[in-house]
Amino acid sequence: MTQDDGGYRSDGVGDLIGAYPPSSSERVFSGHIWDVVRETFDFPNNDEPLTRDFIDHPGAVSMVVLDDDMRVLLLRQYRHPVGMRLWEIPAGLLDVDGEPPVHAAARELAEEADLVAATWHVLTDIFNSPGSSTEAQRVFLARGLSAVPEQERHQRTGEEADLETAWVPLDDAVAAVLGGRIHNPSAAVGILAAHAAAASGFSTLRDANVAWDEHPRLRP
Repeated sequence: MTQDDGGYRSDGVGDLIGAYPPSSSERVFSGHIWDVVRETFDFPNNDEPLTRDFIDHPGAVSMVVLDDDMRVLLLRQYRHPVGMRLWEIPAGLLDVDGEPPVHAAARELAEEADLVAATWHVLTDIFNSPGSSTEAQRVFLARGLSAVPEQERHQRTGEEADLETAWVPLDDAVAAVLGGRIHNPSAAVGILAAHAAAASGFSTLRDANVAWDEHPRLRP
């Protein structure tokens, strides 16, 4: 374990947890899902305090869903801010207080894809836009699939009511990411991570319930 003058800690190569405490913090916008916060803080070797506006986001989970033929489930959904229908992997917000991330992922998989997975692992953890948002996302690998009974299926509304689905060979999905045909960040990262993990038979992946201290709202 090493520690630098800013109070950051790291074991070897890895990102460093440690925030500079704000001298002021103001919620300048409150939205339906996320808010905008303005904070001012002192930064080393800077004569004046820095002020930053950012989105305060609850975080999210997503999952690469693989069947026994190494095909990945993709969902195409309309995204209004970019004006496109994007191929994505199942995902959802961490918007239930106290719900473990893997439970949220299982809930979202059932709601969006009518599927249950018997086996879960963590593929990777990402920040979607760390310069402007607190959104942290955990990307899972879900396998051992079965269908949700028809009478228990979720009634999808809004953009989710118009979802298209496709089962795509993992190699073809990788080619779509590298060819610039898939733009959603969790899909791109998850597909590439799953492809890399497949080389070891997924033996190096982390347990689905491993701690997620990097999430700003889950730090001890």
